[in-house]
Amino acid sequence: MSFWTAIVLLVLIGSVTKVLTARYRAQHGITADRHGNENYVSRTDPGAQREIEDLRERIKVLERIATDGNSLDARKTKRIAAEIEALRDKQAD
Repeated sequence: MSFWTAIVLLVLIGSVTKVLTARYRAQHGITADRHGNENYVSRTDPGAQREIEDLRERIKVLERIATDGNSLDARKTKRIAAEIEALRDKQAD
């Protein structure tokens, strides 16, 4: 093996190691600023989780509205209207 082949292999090994390390850190939420200070970025945001749960509940209600029989029964219509109003009230909070 020549001297230049060894240099190329060493640079290649170093580059692959650097890329794999960066990938591992990114997957686990570890970031570094331009000065090299590492920070852990939390993947769970309580506000976002609460919003997701609210949206899931709204989707359940909308699915129920879409799949309910489209009859003109007054009790069903009142119940659906009450559910929609409850969602609007929850959104206003």
